[in-house]
Amino acid sequence: MALVKFGFIVSGAQLDPAQHRMSMASPAFEMIAVGVDEPGQAVAIAQQMVEDGVQLIELCGGFGPRWTASVLEAIQHRIPVGSVSYGPESIDGMHALFKE
Repeated sequence: MALVKFGFIVSGAQLDPAQHRMSMASPAFEMIAVGVDEPGQAVAIAQQMVEDGVQLIELCGGFGPRWTASVLEAIQHRIPVGSVSYGPESIDGMHALFKE
């Protein structure tokens, strides 16, 4: 089976999943991206993506392993869920972006 429908969930300040979503499609592939303000919102978004036929979900790096596990549990491991990660070469840059 080929991957034809992919979901991406990104976390960012003041993103509303009802409003901040997009689809990019070709005749053979579709990617759906949804923005959330809080990591916990990803659970319901992922459940809906599975119901809509998404075959693979990727979470942005802001979710981390705890929320990746929560999403997998919420969708009962029906499809793969991965998360973006950053290597040690990116630590300084990531710290600069997210320090308060």
